[in-house]
Amino acid sequence: MQEILGLISGLIVTLAAVPYIRDILSRKTRPERATWFIWSVLLSIAFFAQVSKGAEWSLLLTAGDFAAVFSIFILSIKYGVGGTTKFDIWTLIGAGFGLILWYLTNEALIALCITIFIDFLAGLLTITKTYRDPYSETFLTYMLCSFGAFLSIFSVGEMNFSLLLFPIWICVINFSIGITIILRKRQLVFLRTL
Repeated sequence: MQEILGLISGLIVTLAAVPYIRDILSRKTRPERATWFIWSVLLSIAFFAQVSKGAEWSLLLTAGDFAAVFSIFILSIKYGVGGTTKFDIWTLIGAGFGLILWYLTNEALIALCITIFIDFLAGLLTITKTYRDPYSETFLTYMLCSFGAFLSIFSVGEMNFSLLLFPIWICVINFSIGITIILRKRQLVFLRTL
């Protein structure tokens, strides 16, 4: 069962990029460049940290997520926004510091925690942009990623904090961005009726 859930979660997360890429190319979605760059780097770190902790089928989520996120980062170079604000730059510096700290500690769990913290900062960049312009993001992509991550939690197969932490985080951050899109759109519609 773990294998099936791992495969399904990896497939869902990978395919979640399809509507996002479609919306980028049709100029509906404008990805935040720094977010997608940081997410690409962090997913590669998370992948190797999980490998070192013995992850197996739950790795499919991370691998699928990396393929999708890196594709979106490449497109964001031409079609995205941001990447040069002070917050973007500080977040990028924080990501670099996290890489150095991971290297110096040589401990996978510390690297994973640092990765999640920096991922949170990168997610804040997109949440902030989404709050300003909720129509610049693709709701379906974030909900699919959240659902794929949720399934991945059950593909871990054991109650191991090191292995469960990343899929839980991916579920939470994607759900948070999706909810921001919906709530902000509703708020703007309500404000227009006043």
